[in-house]
Amino acid sequence: MLRLTDFIIDCPDTMKLAAFYSEVTGRPIKEGSDEDWAGIKFGEIELAFIRVDDYRAPQWPDSEHPKQFHLDFEVDEIESEQRRVLDLGATLKQDFIGPEGYGWRVYTDPIGHPFCLCRNKGVIWTDQGPIWPKHD
Repeated sequence: MLRLTDFIIDCPDTMKLAAFYSEVTGRPIKEGSDEDWAGIKFGEIELAFIRVDDYRAPQWPDSEHPKQFHLDFEVDEIESEQRRVLDLGATLKQDFIGPEGYGWRVYTDPIGHPFCLCRNKGVIWTDQGPIWPKHD
């Protein structure tokens, strides 16, 4: 049996980046987190941050220093969430929102990792996760 337990992000300061994502997601930093390893629990999966001494930030969309991953966050209201993540230290990089208000925007966190705020038409969120609209 294979089970995903952690999604680990390299960074120079674990507690600072964990604090950013804790504020973005509204979830607390895991007790026992420190300068070498910090985590945020999402059910069985932990978003974790590990200190790397020689950290080199991605320079999205530059392919010489490419992104290693990116996170997508589905939101109900993109404008208010954008204001919130920008106030927390994110940087808007590119806007792919269509004329009807659906799509995504690309941001970078305070140390350069890209993430997206997404707004998908017809998605309904439940405690068990998203229910995607049926496409006929």
